[in-house]
Amino acid sequence: MMIRVGTDITVIDRIANSKKRFKERFLRHYLNDDEYNSSTSDATLAGLWASKEAIAKALGCGIGSELSFLDITIKKDKKGAPFFELSKEALEYFPIEESSLSITHDGGVAMAVVVVKLAT
Repeated sequence: MMIRVGTDITVIDRIANSKKRFKERFLRHYLNDDEYNSSTSDATLAGLWASKEAIAKALGCGIGSELSFLDITIKKDKKGAPFFELSKEALEYFPIEESSLSITHDGGVAMAVVVVKLAT
């Protein structure tokens, strides 16, 4: 068993400016359909970005050839707490046994912290 932590902090205005400049093309680069259809505020969009970056860091690979933004889906449980799921292909590559995700927004930034327990 291996426990790994990943964090990321994202300036909300950076996401807002990219959305304004590149419109749907930017959002589709890192959001899957469910995330795209349910995300309305720039703070939420920045939280999703930070979450996916933090997940990739916890998995030790970053966003790239081993794991893309679209391999990760951020969801909420019945109480509104965030969690994530990986695509089938990514889950085969990264054997996650347990995970936890926390997202916060304040002072113009969004931050995410991820803890994963990987099978060895």
